[in-house]
Amino acid sequence: MLEFARWKFVVMFLVLLASALYAMPNLYPSDPAVQVTPQKGAVPDEALVAQVQGMLKAKNIPYKSVAIEDKSVIVRLGDSDHQTQAADDLNDELNKTHSVAMNLASTVPAWLRSIGAEPMSLGLDLQGGVHFLMEVDQKAAREKAENAFVDNIRGSLREKDIRYSDVSRDPQGIRVLLSNAADRNKALSLLSPQVPELSFSTVDSDPRMLRGTLSAQRVQEIATKAIEQNVIVLRNRVNNLGVAEPIIQRQGSNRIVVELPGVQDMTKARDMLGGTATLEFRAVVEGNAAEAQRDGTVPPDARVYNDSVYGSPIMLSKRLLVSGDELVDATPQRDPTTGEPSVSIKLNNAGGNRMFKHTLENVGKRMGIVYIERTSFTEEQPDGSKKRTTQITERVISASTIQGVFGKDFQTTGLSQEEATNLARQLKAGALAAPVDIVEQRVIGPTLGAENIRRGVQAVLYSFGFVMVFFVVYYKMFGIVTNIALLLNLLLVVAVMSLLGATLTLPGFAGIALTVGMSVDANVLINERIREELRSGNSPLASIAAGYDKASGTIADANVTALLGGIAMAVFGSGPIRGFGITLIIGILTSMYTAVSVSRGFATLIYGRRRKLAKISI
Repeated sequence: MLEFARWKFVVMFLVLLASALYAMPNLYPSDPAVQVTPQKGAVPDEALVAQVQGMLKAKNIPYKSVAIEDKSVIVRLGDSDHQTQAADDLNDELNKTHSVAMNLASTVPAWLRSIGAEPMSLGLDLQGGVHFLMEVDQKAAREKAENAFVDNIRGSLREKDIRYSDVSRDPQGIRVLLSNAADRNKALSLLSPQVPELSFSTVDSDPRMLRGTLSAQRVQEIATKAIEQNVIVLRNRVNNLGVAEPIIQRQGSNRIVVELPGVQDMTKARDMLGGTATLEFRAVVEGNAAEAQRDGTVPPDARVYNDSVYGSPIMLSKRLLVSGDELVDATPQRDPTTGEPSVSIKLNNAGGNRMFKHTLENVGKRMGIVYIERTSFTEEQPDGSKKRTTQITERVISASTIQGVFGKDFQTTGLSQEEATNLARQLKAGALAAPVDIVEQRVIGPTLGAENIRRGVQAVLYSFGFVMVFFVVYYKMFGIVTNIALLLNLLLVVAVMSLLGATLTLPGFAGIALTVGMSVDANVLINERIREELRSGNSPLASIAAGYDKASGTIADANVTALLGGIAMAVFGSGPIRGFGITLIIGILTSMYTAVSVSRGFATLIYGRRRKLAKISI
């Protein structure tokens, strides 16, 4: 007989209710917006809101609202043209003290957001997104490599007891000034094989001096490696943002193009991509830093840092113990002793070994931690042109006494909660091989064009409508049941994709259309099996039950083969292929549930209580 357990009705009701809730945010389109965020962790206030409103009114730019939302001032506008105009005008006035970026402001009600319901992201081809053109600072990449060579040279000379007055960089390369001219040949013989990347030569004007230079080929290798590593790091950072199907590719010799579909927080994306916050660990050089700086008696191996958590200058060794490049993992947390924000750090083997060796030999001495942050802003010149300026901030956040020996795993404090969280995220994604400057950023429109998108959606809706009309005409009441199952399948697909944060692209649309077709096939199998049972002389209720039971195995076999293909595309594919595969997997699973279980539930509601049923409408 035709039966459907009560618990299955309860599950079906809960699934449909959850699907409706999590698909609902897609009915609320986002507002074009401009986000104004104070720099240095400052909190926006009503004075900033009034200032922004005044600027917009002075430029005659209409807006929906200006309000403080989540530590930023959000300006909601009516269309993308006014959004672009407002962003340009506000950026000209506020770029030195605030981050100004175009954004998409959510209009989803707060009660939906409170249960984690968010609209589905659309791909570049359907909605557009943001475009960043990033330029790699190749000069900084070379300086970073040369600084590493300087540290290696100092260490090699110390190990062989060759005394030196100075090892430093200058415009010509690396300058090695020995304490004794008699050690020149010994140092030359030592350094040439140990640092093969440099070409060492003597200087006739000073018998104590050696000069190391990089070959043109090595400079080019450093630049190429910096570009390649930055592309990898940017991909990791984009993954941390949760953006699906981004475009990240190299352009020319020193530029990288990043396009992010449907980004909601452009300021966060820009800071995350271009941020170069990192940590450096250096030994503290004891002494009066202020007095040494004033008298010019700073030791050659030391450097004075004026910005420190202690409010006074401090001397640190020029020798770098560990940097963010050697980090394996970073997690924001709170110090269990003091409750202050901290970052738990895990180093790789090389960094861990150096840290272990240093702490083993220096228990009771102090070690400094330097927080380095690079920010860029645009300045308007007197002639009206704009010049991009980069500011590097170095702050000593800790100079604590080494209480015991440690190696790979430790934690650092001295940061605010926001700084700790952002630093951990950037360090975990990887350190940039060289700083990048965002030389261009803009909102990009859909790559397919609005007209093509409209026609594509229209075609899908028309085809869906024709199928539904056909089912009602051909299968009558069971055609209505089939149509309910198809609509609920579509609702389930949208809800699951929204819940998973998937990005819908045109191939994703194709995947949805394909799963609708597969769901149609499943319902046709069920309806035709019911017809066969009726022709065999079975009763209507028995025919319905047998039709669902006998068709289920065939439907499962057919869908499992398609499911394997979807899994292969999702695992091994990328970009649109992966998007198509993910949509196909979700659609197959939901179509199997709606065709076999949900449609049977509705058929049971219609016919299950009618014990003396003479015929059915199929």
